Amino acid sequence: MNLPLLDLAVLALHLLGLTAATHAVMHTRTPQGAFAWALGLVLLPWLTLLPYLYLGRHRFRGYINKRRFHHLQFDRKTFTRNGIPPNCERYSALCHMLHTAFHPCQQVRLLIDGEDTFRAIFEAIAKARHYILVQFFIINDDELGRHLQGALLERAAAGIRICVLYDGIGSYRLPRHYIYTLRDAGVSVHPFATQRHRNRFQLNFRNHRKLVVVDGEEGFVGGLNVGDAYPSKKPPLAPWRDTHLALHGSAVDDLQHSFAEDWHWVTGAMPPMRTPAAGSGHVHTLIAATGPADPLESCSLLFVTAIHAARRRLWLTTPYFVPDRAVTAALQLAVLRGVDVRVLIPARGDHRTVFLSSRLHAHHAVRAGIRVFAYRPGFMHQKVVLVDDDTATIGSMNLDSRSFRLNFEIAALNVDRRFAAEVERMLREDFSHAVEISPADYKHTPWHRQLAMHVARLLDPVL
Repeated sequence: MNLPLLDLAVLALHLLGLTAATHAVMHTRTPQGAFAWALGLVLLPWLTLLPYLYLGRHRFRGYINKRRFHHLQFDRKTFTRNGIPPNCERYSALCHMLHTAFHPCQQVRLLIDGEDTFRAIFEAIAKARHYILVQFFIINDDELGRHLQGALLERAAAGIRICVLYDGIGSYRLPRHYIYTLRDAGVSVHPFATQRHRNRFQLNFRNHRKLVVVDGEEGFVGGLNVGDAYPSKKPPLAPWRDTHLALHGSAVDDLQHSFAEDWHWVTGAMPPMRTPAAGSGHVHTLIAATGPADPLESCSLLFVTAIHAARRRLWLTTPYFVPDRAVTAALQLAVLRGVDVRVLIPARGDHRTVFLSSRLHAHHAVRAGIRVFAYRPGFMHQKVVLVDDDTATIGSMNLDSRSFRLNFEIAALNVDRRFAAEVERMLREDFSHAVEISPADYKHTPWHRQLAMHVARLLDPVL
């Protein structure tokens, strides 16, 4: 008696699968991905339809439409090649792609580890006179998280306006009482959520940015989240290795504009902002805010541009080494033109699947002449790029598909010989605690681990 209903349900499911397969063929980024999704959706819709709703999209349409509707472009400038400083012309494509500019005379300070980073952030928060903007992918309710909460509560009691943005998935463990305590004190706190209206299935897009802006005068950007693991206090991955950047000057304006776009998407309102001073340093800084709302795959193209700019040296550190074809080709070409290409990755991972895939990519890179080193003391979470003797980038961007095309990311690209020399000294110390991966290492890997690495690679698009 129920058989016709069951038949109708199966037919409806296959029709939905066929519709989704058509969408995949028309919109999936690569032919390989389109073929895989279409095959699964047509043959196994009961298994693949739900994952496709969450993982199949590669453009954050809701954010794009809201930005376009509200004309939320601020007063960002567009620059021609003649408006770019001579020592920054190698990166002119980034200015045009991101509709931003290099800011001259910036003051930057390298914050080598978690202790330096949060000491500087808390000192800046304590001196706030007007407002504080805080954005992290992860905020934990632990010792460091409560320290941040206490610092914000103290400033809120002093009448300082405070806006806090955290990622709803990255901070899924953050308890409600932590948020309510801040809100009761007058702090505006919101999760970055993508499940709104037509974006209700877009859990795959995450806001991975980490930044703090105080009074529009001082900004912080880098790879550290708020949790006890990051100042290297929490096993089993301690000591945690990560880096941040403190910034004074007009580039801070781009940090707070990035925050304002995210804040406006979430709340429909604008955060407080003040125009920073021009700066009195010696660094040219470009703030690169990338994400799935951009017309191009801006994060991947940022890496490709930096790699192609290298003439003598290219050193990269990343916790997840899962490069796409464009980045892989750029790295191989850099080796062929005689560039010293080195990649520093963790010797142990925090996520097993991405770690296995990363190791396979590392073995392939070594065969192509790229030198890959595994950092041994603890987990390497640092996101740094050093180009030649004058360029250093510090931010939230990993070398993986998630950063390239699924996450909202941000970084500061700095052109200055003295700052690059400081970053070089830091990285030389890091490399001294790493072991180089040799071409023979893969051959000596047990076959079952080789198989696991190749299976893990199949998930590269969503790692």
